[in-house]
Amino acid sequence: MSDNVYVGNAGEDAALDRGWLLGHFKDAGDPRHSTDVEIKWGVHPPGDERAEWVRGEERTALLVLVSGRFRVELPGRSVLLARQGDYVVWGRGVEHSWFAEEESVVLTVRWPSVPGYAV
Repeated sequence: MSDNVYVGNAGEDAALDRGWLLGHFKDAGDPRHSTDVEIKWGVHPPGDERAEWVRGEERTALLVLVSGRFRVELPGRSVLLARQGDYVVWGRGVEHSWFAEEESVVLTVRWPSVPGYAV
């Protein structure tokens, strides 16, 4: 077996790092360490929200709804993810916020993985 393999459970591992499974913030020897991409398994209770908008974003992001009803707020636009598999992508420089209308699970992929952001 290779030391470059990690097997886990997204629900369990996500609880250890505010949902983040992969990115620059994992230890350098960990197969989940990456400066190219970050992946998050987000479990959000109803009413959970990011009250303050993310500003000065330097990454591109993809957010995919696994379950629930999740709203992403973008400048001049509100995107409702209501069916499993609904997704939204936004590029560098796009401010955003979000709100869980129902208990929701979302998978977020961001790139690149930039040090200096809170995880």
